[in-house]
Amino acid sequence: MKGTVLFITGIDTNIGKTFATGMIACALAQKGKRVITQKMIQTGCTDVSEDIEMHRKIQGIPFTEEDKAGLTCPYIFTYPCSPHMAAEKDGRAIDLSVVTEATRRLQEKYEYVLLEGAGGLMVPNDFHSLTIDYIKEQGYPVILVTSGKLGSINHTLLSLFACKQYGIPVRAVAYNLYPPTDELITANTLEYLTQYLAKEFPGTALITLPEATSKADIDISSLL
Repeated sequence: MKGTVLFITGIDTNIGKTFATGMIACALAQKGKRVITQKMIQTGCTDVSEDIEMHRKIQGIPFTEEDKAGLTCPYIFTYPCSPHMAAEKDGRAIDLSVVTEATRRLQEKYEYVLLEGAGGLMVPNDFHSLTIDYIKEQGYPVILVTSGKLGSINHTLLSLFACKQYGIPVRAVAYNLYPPTDELITANTLEYLTQYLAKEFPGTALITLPEATSKADIDISSLL
């Protein structure tokens, strides 16, 4: 039986997808699940994906065999920019079937594969394909990472609308408290999104992530 793939995307870049991916992986492991994280495309690195490195640090485990074999991050580019630009600068092309095959191989061994994208839903992989196109093509459900920073309500609702338009199921919205921001805005945004999801996306859970990489109890019942 193949493992479940959950695609971790965010409302924007630097919203905390990597932190969220590592924390959710920890929570699944605490439930006794065999879980591995994967990074679709990494930019701004050489040799090793810094996001996979952060996942493992949060999980408290060393690099896995799959990490060393390149399965958990099939593409690493040097320039810190959008994948389509990073690939062009490095004189390479992105073949998304390579990512798909790597994910399939991880599914053979693990119950859950948390596949972290690069940036948000509309990030281009090349001049013909957006991340959201790939998610739809593969039929992956999404975990959308957001936070309480100013402007996040707008970006969150736009991302949810895009998923609805594309017919992509949103399993959960992960509300990231790391790093801490304005407390009043954070609390108000959480209240607003809680009410919005209950009304407009009743099947979508709201998962609150802690302010630091503690082993705090995270309610991931919606993902099991």
